[in-house]
Amino acid sequence: MVRLSITLPEELLQLLDEKVISKGYASRSEFIRDLIRETLIEDKWSSSEEEVVGVLTVIYDHHQRELTQKMIDIQHSRYVNIMCTTHVHLDRHNCLETIIIKGKPSEIENISVKIAGLKGVKFAKLTKASKLEI
Repeated sequence: MVRLSITLPEELLQLLDEKVISKGYASRSEFIRDLIRETLIEDKWSSSEEEVVGVLTVIYDHHQRELTQKMIDIQHSRYVNIMCTTHVHLDRHNCLETIIIKGKPSEIENISVKIAGLKGVKFAKLTKASKLEI
């Protein structure tokens, strides 16, 4: 490990410490390392054509006619690797599905937008991830 020293205004340091505590981090360093990793992953997604990984979380109306088939058709329509899906029944009307997708950022985002826009989808969020060579 290399030690790094930074200077912050006191108000910013207070906000940092509040975040460290509220998020349950052991130290400021752990929190800052996570921020740096998150920024590196965002950069990889925005400026790269290499493979990345995303997790699409979807909540939808179980009773919406043909919705699950449309979701499956979209997943099979592009060259991406659907690595895994999970399906959970939240209640009588709502299902939660996670789809782990590996591929180029633009393809993953395209699939995410198409699924999110389907009638009966109540919530959809793409979590961007990637391996980091650190």
